Amino acid sequence: MTYGKPITLADAKKIVAAAQAEAIKNGWHMAIAIYDSGANLVLLEKMDNTQLGSIEICQQKALTSVKFRRATKAFEEAVEKGGMNLKILSMSNVIPVEGGELIVKNDEIIGAIGVSGALSAQDTQVAKAGLAAL
Repeated sequence: MTYGKPITLADAKKIVAAAQAEAIKNGWHMAIAIYDSGANLVLLEKMDNTQLGSIEICQQKALTSVKFRRATKAFEEAVEKGGMNLKILSMSNVIPVEGGELIVKNDEIIGAIGVSGALSAQDTQVAKAGLAAL
């Protein structure tokens, strides 16, 4: 998959609003970051009462996804397999934790979303709810 035009702020706001609605519905406090296809921060929002560590983690998840053109779950699954895959843990620019997803439009990557604040699978649930709004 190739990189496309960067996500617009308007589309980023739609995604974050839908993601936050999913988090609120479930009683989760989340930090959500949207990066564009050039790995630039477009939007970062932290819901009230979100743990402070989630601010950096959501950004790392989005950056990992956009820079490596895949969901962060792919790295998590590779590390779980062990062996040679453990070398991923030595990469300073990769977070092998579920919760980072690509934002794709017309078969091109326009950005990525990163979510942090709950269990990793719940972070992904919130990210995917956001993506469904686009």
